[in-house]
Amino acid sequence: MRIHVVAALAAVLVGALWGTEANAQRTVVVWSEGTAPKAVYPNDINGAVAEGLKCLDGWEIIKANLSDPDQGLSDERLNQCDVLVWWGHTKHGAVKDALVEKIVRRVRDEGMGFVALHSAHFAKPNIALMSLSETSKDLLDKVTPKGRVAAWGAYVGDSVTLTIVVKNPAHPIAKGVKDFTIKHTERYSDPYAVPTPKTIVFEGDAKLKDGSIDHSVVGLCWEIGKGKMFYFQAGHETDPVFFDANVRKIIANAVEWAAPRK
Repeated sequence: MRIHVVAALAAVLVGALWGTEANAQRTVVVWSEGTAPKAVYPNDINGAVAEGLKCLDGWEIIKANLSDPDQGLSDERLNQCDVLVWWGHTKHGAVKDALVEKIVRRVRDEGMGFVALHSAHFAKPNIALMSLSETSKDLLDKVTPKGRVAAWGAYVGDSVTLTIVVKNPAHPIAKGVKDFTIKHTERYSDPYAVPTPKTIVFEGDAKLKDGSIDHSVVGLCWEIGKGKMFYFQAGHETDPVFFDANVRKIIANAVEWAAPRK
């Protein structure tokens, strides 16, 4: 009888411990620089993205901004962060190099996930992470500015819409997502000068004002050391992209995919 009681108590204890670990709260920090137009994003882009992440169960969602103390990422906050989502546009150069080094270390050495959005392709952390592996010289010769890692072939405000096509429906980031179209007035044209991605999850067709179509990659994944990284091309600040239900689903999926296993 005593053996059965002890075994039962042990099973309850193990179950409780397992449940605590399985349900442990994780943290996503959504960072932006505070330059999006208020008419489109009254709470800035990090506010819109954070709102879209409320669907995630068991996650603490923190908004961070360039103007915050420690540029929004103190050592304590960065060390508790499981996934960092980043949008930037005109103030890339204001981000401190020391902070960039810490972000790279957290991703590469400690497994923090990193999600870069639209014009964050030129953000210092994105360039630093993409510079850890080799990019084809052929790609670097075809982008603007020439030779720059994480640059695109062109950046032109001549598009009307962007149709996002699911290229890899089996990938976790594509879960629950079908092809969809959003208003998008700035196109990024291939090639994208980055190391070969592990997976291309989404591609896109920008419809231009003259009626022609410009095809490009839209969602790409990498594994960088111990960390995972996702770049999503859509997200021009004058368009309400981050209020779109499909885009929010993609970012939420990306956060869960990029999170390190506890």
